[in-house]
Amino acid sequence: MTGAALAAVAVGIILEDVPVFVAGGGVLALLILFAVLGGKRRPAGGEPPVGRLALARIEDLRATGGESADVPVKFRLTVAPEPEDARPAYRVKITQHINLVDLPAYRPRGIAVVEYRPDKPWDVRIVTRPTPEWARRAEEAEIDSAPDSTLVSNPDVDEGSWCLLVLLAFLAGAVLVVLLFRGPLFTAANDEDTPPDSPSKSSSTSRTFTTSTTVSGPSSSLLASGRMRATAMELEGRVDTAYVTEVTIEDHRMAVSGDSTRPPTETFHLQSLPYELLPTLVREARTTLGIRTPETWRIDITPPTGNGVGPRVRITVTGPEGTAHLDADATGRVVDRRGVGEDG
Repeated sequence: MTGAALAAVAVGIILEDVPVFVAGGGVLALLILFAVLGGKRRPAGGEPPVGRLALARIEDLRATGGESADVPVKFRLTVAPEPEDARPAYRVKITQHINLVDLPAYRPRGIAVVEYRPDKPWDVRIVTRPTPEWARRAEEAEIDSAPDSTLVSNPDVDEGSWCLLVLLAFLAGAVLVVLLFRGPLFTAANDEDTPPDSPSKSSSTSRTFTTSTTVSGPSSSLLASGRMRATAMELEGRVDTAYVTEVTIEDHRMAVSGDSTRPPTETFHLQSLPYELLPTLVREARTTLGIRTPETWRIDITPPTGNGVGPRVRITVTGPEGTAHLDADATGRVVDRRGVGEDG
């Protein structure tokens, strides 16, 4: 829930979505409130349960060093609770600081007085100054070693798997929210790559790309002198390569497409086209193909087909009479005409 709430807050900020932001922030605030209230319910500074005394057999001990008078010592003990505790002997490992003066009193197979908590049997402490009665009992007692299978340990000490589980749950909650809003998030990311005032649309993948622009203002028609080549240079600056697979030109719009997987023979250079000759070809197509009142025109430029050399230029004109087209080569020379009603 914490991961999902934090992710919702982040998504709300990115998408400027107030309900998502408020929902994530509200859940996060509730989780913090529950954590605070849960902490207050715990007995702050309360006394732990009273420990009980018992005798323990020292199975092994090893000083781990230290520069002070008290050195840390690792003990392996067999604790033998009192009969009234109704608990069998068990093994435990502890580390306790022992004064260097008292260290010789502890030896393997020796008996020591310990204090342990029945609710936490791993919480064991050697009593270094036992009462005379317990000291006497420790001198007279004999305790058998408990089997290794009785070893108890603090379950909170090994927190590696628990921390991993918490991390995975946190990430799962965050990923779930991101997946729910993946569409708007990716759209927002793409929108950031395009200037807000740009009249063009551009999209790309690792294999294909398409970009276009719409011209406006005085002499906005692409048939104006020099306008086609200038527009083509503008589009070339938006893609990684000048080699394209298709160019479409209309009165106020130009679009280019490409495919990085195509071989060079199936592409052409954007600046190699005869832009200066295309307006003349458009006028010829509008006046010689049988359409008296042309309404729209379009230029489609594609790579050569068959044994052709250079890109293929097709100008399509539509009007009340129907559709006609004119084909030309890369030099602007007309190679085919198809008037209204002609097949092909």
